[in-house]
Amino acid sequence: MALSVNSMTGYARTQGQDDAVTWIWEVKSVNGRGLEMRARLPAGYDHLDLPVRDAVQKRFKRGNLSISLNIDRVRKDAPLAVNEAVLAQYVAVARRWHEKAPDLGLPRIDGLLALKGVLEVGEEDVPPEVEERRSKALLEGFRQTLEAMAAMRAAEGRRLAEVLGGHLTEINALVERAESLGSFDPLTIKERLRLQITALLDAVPALSEERLAQEAALLAAKADVREELDRLKAHLAAAREMLAAGEAVGRKLDFLCQEFNREANTLCSKANDIELTRIGLALKAIIEQFREQVQNIE
Repeated sequence: MALSVNSMTGYARTQGQDDAVTWIWEVKSVNGRGLEMRARLPAGYDHLDLPVRDAVQKRFKRGNLSISLNIDRVRKDAPLAVNEAVLAQYVAVARRWHEKAPDLGLPRIDGLLALKGVLEVGEEDVPPEVEERRSKALLEGFRQTLEAMAAMRAAEGRRLAEVLGGHLTEINALVERAESLGSFDPLTIKERLRLQITALLDAVPALSEERLAQEAALLAAKADVREELDRLKAHLAAAREMLAAGEAVGRKLDFLCQEFNREANTLCSKANDIELTRIGLALKAIIEQFREQVQNIE
């Protein structure tokens, strides 16, 4: 049976440009309980926030996504503007110090213009039709970025599916080993009880066969792990079906891990010999490994 799941971990980067600007989209995804996203957009592009979030929600079910858009101008001859408020502050400071120390002289205009924050790149007027066309191109680029990240998450998911499939095979082998043991067979329990009573109460008249059978029945009921083994096999079948479904099954598998662990705990508590105890502990270990990998699944 082919296994198909998606990881929640991924990264993608795409770039594009028009006549005036170039852009780079970056999206990073890590594990998350649900679907969360943080978008960092340049000033003037806040209107993209809603369609960006909508595109993510349509493409993914779980994961913690960090989204960033970087814009750079193609033309380097954009008009410059003087920040007069900042320049006035520099001039005022220069005059105060010139009054305190006349020998220092007054600053030259070229020196003032070179100070940080005085000269700014002016915003060009963008016609509405150009802005609309650019927004469409940016959103198309973002969708391509999401598809690239989805491909990476799918590739990582295939690797995870192989690991999880191996874990399920190990669990199945341990269940079969437990089923092959005769330690929870009623006749075996009855004989063990007879030997224990003979060894401990050799000075007391032997119990009747009827009483011995009653005690053996009670002990057998407590030690019978066939129900737990049957449920483990049912959980194995359910896990394989989920992994083959090709859907976002991370939450369901996480819940199934709890059921796996519950049966393994009960098996350990009922174990009446060393070998069954070892099998129960091995089951708990591999189930925990399975659960850790499930945390990475969408």
